[in-house]
Amino acid sequence: MSDHVQLKREFDYLAPDGSEIYSLVVGSKGNQCQCVLPVGAVSQAVSHKTIEELWFFLEGSGEVYRKGIADSEITPVSAGTSLVIPVRTVFQFRNTGEVPLKFLITTMPPWPG
Repeated sequence: MSDHVQLKREFDYLAPDGSEIYSLVVGSKGNQCQCVLPVGAVSQAVSHKTIEELWFFLEGSGEVYRKGIADSEITPVSAGTSLVIPVRTVFQFRNTGEVPLKFLITTMPPWPG
């Protein structure tokens, strides 16, 4: 039996920020998904009350705004970039490239919804 998971064609759900979420794996201490933001799109600004997220960018280019990181910070992102979204940090991201912005998200503890 393999625990390898392939992405479905249709996303599993829209995140509260408006991005497309593809669930990959759920564990007892955390979960992982792929997030996709279409070309030209900008997410809604949100924060998480109880979870921390670790992001790793796979494809595309964009910017991530995080309030409370060095007061407030805009980080350029592209394939190979990683960053942390701490608990209660307001964040927003946008796709500045010509292909969908794709990244992995590891959430700890598991997403509550």
